[in-house]
Amino acid sequence: MELPAILAGPILRRVDTHNVYIWIATSSPFEIKARLFLIHPNRETASYDYSLLSSRSHAENIKLGEHLFIHLIHLTPINDSFPVNTLLGYNLFFSDESDLGSLGMLSPDDSRSIVYGPLRYPSFFINETETSRVLYGSCRKLHGKGQDALASADLLFEEVYDQLDQRPHSLFLLGDQIYADDVADPIFPSIFSIGKQLMGKGEDLSSIDARLLEKPFCHSLSQIRGRSFIMKNFCQFTSNQAHNHLIEFGEYAAMYLLSFSPQLWNLIQLPTFADEQLGGNIYFAFSDKNYLKEKLQNEERFNEQRKNLRSFIQSLPRISRLLANIPSYMIFDDHDITDDWNLSADWKENVRHSLLGRHVVANGLTAYWAFQGWGNDPASFAPSFIQMIENHFKEMKPGSSSYLNWINSMWDDPSWHFVTPTAPKTLFLDTRTKRTYDFSPRPVEIGNIISETLPSPQLISKTGFEQASASLLESGWRSGEQLIIASPSPLYGVELIQFALDSFVYPLRTFGIPVHEAIDHEAWKYNAKGVSEFLHWIFKWNPSDCFIISGDAHYASAAVSSFYMKKEKQKRIVQFTSSPLNNESFTDITAMMIKMAALLNVVPWKKQSMIQYCNDNYDLLPETSLDSCPSHCRWQEKLTFLTAEKGMMIETSNNMGLLTLSSQLAKNSLLSFNGTDKKEVSFKTINLTEHKNQP
Repeated sequence: MELPAILAGPILRRVDTHNVYIWIATSSPFEIKARLFLIHPNRETASYDYSLLSSRSHAENIKLGEHLFIHLIHLTPINDSFPVNTLLGYNLFFSDESDLGSLGMLSPDDSRSIVYGPLRYPSFFINETETSRVLYGSCRKLHGKGQDALASADLLFEEVYDQLDQRPHSLFLLGDQIYADDVADPIFPSIFSIGKQLMGKGEDLSSIDARLLEKPFCHSLSQIRGRSFIMKNFCQFTSNQAHNHLIEFGEYAAMYLLSFSPQLWNLIQLPTFADEQLGGNIYFAFSDKNYLKEKLQNEERFNEQRKNLRSFIQSLPRISRLLANIPSYMIFDDHDITDDWNLSADWKENVRHSLLGRHVVANGLTAYWAFQGWGNDPASFAPSFIQMIENHFKEMKPGSSSYLNWINSMWDDPSWHFVTPTAPKTLFLDTRTKRTYDFSPRPVEIGNIISETLPSPQLISKTGFEQASASLLESGWRSGEQLIIASPSPLYGVELIQFALDSFVYPLRTFGIPVHEAIDHEAWKYNAKGVSEFLHWIFKWNPSDCFIISGDAHYASAAVSSFYMKKEKQKRIVQFTSSPLNNESFTDITAMMIKMAALLNVVPWKKQSMIQYCNDNYDLLPETSLDSCPSHCRWQEKLTFLTAEKGMMIETSNNMGLLTLSSQLAKNSLLSFNGTDKKEVSFKTINLTEHKNQP
């Protein structure tokens, strides 16, 4: 299989008035230059004119495999700054004398096109108007159920590409851009083989864990559904979908390329279950009378995943075009590395002391840096950090000094939070590697049984918040300005859903049932000490308006909270959650438990406003009014969930958020895609001026 020259991209990354970054992945080494154009509407000819703004570009690149080169092209202005609030376009030029046009990407009628309407180039604009429009979302799985909601944004751009007062200026991806632990059976063989081809060779995993030389692991490692035992017992991972878990860096790279671009899909013919079974490419745990049952289950799953993959593939040209035309910013959540990543102190220690487990986490984080993190804030990654990665990939020898430097650095060194140069500025939080864990017991009660268990983690430690705060202030943001905080995990969920998890699911740990590993239980509110730390920093920063955008929950919602600390302080927080982009999930036993809880708690579900407070023991307790909360409580809040059309409080189908902000109004809409058209529903618009004056 001959790899295409362009593996993925171009993807527009960090943009401000002095810098434009464009990401692209190639299969061969290229010198790449860029040109930036000012696009003028010509009313007389009903077309567009183009004038060169800047050809001052420099490309940083890193070789990660024999056929994997990641480039970050940096454009700077010839004069003082790039113009704002006007349409800009770009083209890339390669050392083989090709450009995006000769590759078919600038022809509107070509399936590879990344332009909108009659525009000659992919385009964007730098927003400095009173109104901000941001797209956001999370949880996008290749074989997720439903239609990819990210495609709805492309349809929106088809309508408003030249209407800057309606066109979103930034895309925020809030985690689970890939599912490293949940890989579809039909695509696993392609990921395995493409990974090897990208790298030029496989990783010497048996030198990390010699058990991989033994049967059945020496065979099952490359078979469909053959990795579950390895991931659980060798890596100490806890995902219950780890049958095809990504392990090698090349596999993570292949997954990103298949998620962002249609290029490699043109080389793939999805196999049938019969083909893979005949070739001996499927691992079966049973060989006795249970074999037939296992086979039937595997075949049904295979066919369902194959159908979902076909739907995903069809939308990829839209995704590729969208990513080329809007500055994007991306933070990880657990599935970008593995499910339950750093879920608990035990999880982190168990995996770190597993040679294979720590290797996989380092591979996942390096892939995150190369395909997502680098473009968020390129200046934050020192040349020595990039050189360390290069040194490792030149040798890729476990146990060598370059290997040890790499794996220790990926576990300990990077700071992944960042601040976008948008207006308003957005602080992206790292809720995975900056955690702290409480070891004080938490009492739980189920019927007549009273026991103790450990609380959920604080998603960001005090030190983590100090580092994030320093970055925020260094960005030029100042107290009294609007602030968006991007947190992969929501501060608020629909309280009934979280009540069901907290009251009915989480306490089962006291019986030794690892439900905290089977069901995500990582919202901020599951550790009131962590919430209190979060609120402390919001009060300290003192933004004029504070907005939290989140994902992860697999449902969308909107909430407004009034917080009070020590009675005299008050701060209002507005949270918008959009999830999932492509992973409809509320069809399993978890959904059944939540629905049962809804039946048992009709009043809390229907009641849109609720009062709660945090006592000295960091317990969150309900109350009937703010005046009823104890005077000595740490803080108290009034929480209201907003409704959308037809009284909807949550949306569980695939969706993408569209947030429109000004100094007076905040409007949150949800976009969805049905395979041909987009749909938009809106939550109640918030009047920020009125809201500031209400208790």
